[in-house]
Amino acid sequence: MNKAQLKEFLDFKTAQYNTSAFIADDPVSIPHLFQKKEDIEISGFLAATIAWGNRKSILKNANQMMALMDHSPHDFILNHSEKDLDKFEGFVHRTFNADDLRYFLKALQNIYLHHEGLESIFTKYQTESHLQQAIHELKNIFFALPHQPRTEKHVSDPLKNSAAKRINMFLRWMVRKDDQGVDFGIWNRISAAKLSCPLDVHSGNIARKLGILHRKANDAKAVTELDAKLRKMDPLDPVKYDFALFGLGVYEKDQF
Repeated sequence: MNKAQLKEFLDFKTAQYNTSAFIADDPVSIPHLFQKKEDIEISGFLAATIAWGNRKSILKNANQMMALMDHSPHDFILNHSEKDLDKFEGFVHRTFNADDLRYFLKALQNIYLHHEGLESIFTKYQTESHLQQAIHELKNIFFALPHQPRTEKHVSDPLKNSAAKRINMFLRWMVRKDDQGVDFGIWNRISAAKLSCPLDVHSGNIARKLGILHRKANDAKAVTELDAKLRKMDPLDPVKYDFALFGLGVYEKDQF
């Protein structure tokens, strides 16, 4: 395919997968349980944090987190006490355990009480072209409280060459304006043009087959390379193509 044909193909696949039918089996279904802005962003951040592995397991454990917060994540984050965290004992999703989750809840409380929330951090530290510096600054603020070193691995840092797939996915949910109702677009002070593709094994494999990614590792350098190609196809909404790459990689890999 030449460049025009490739763009036409990816636009077609984006339209095929960027529909409301995408929501039910995806972690984005968790923030779709809520209407309040802060509930959406907190539930989305926590769901994205555990979004690796079996999708049914992701949804089961993300729903368990919401239930443990009485289905009012913002209220719980603002008002929980140390004793309220006892009920999270026994929670586990792969390597993300109850100690990690309890720290995440404390860190989010600190962010919402003292840093004006997640959106304010990303807005403050965004650069003219991307949000990767802001992800780095979020991690610094997130781990400002006493914590176990092991918990740090659950917040990626693109400045240490991580693809930061889960945070980039969360940012897509929050920032991207979506006529199909999948992504929320509730963060109005950040442009979708600055978003980066949530690169994982599925989207990476398809991007390489299509010739829009050559780097073999799924790391921050690969994200930069892929972003450059996607932004040429659509400078205003480059991460819409995440739907095409992910859909092709998960649902059509045997035919592609």
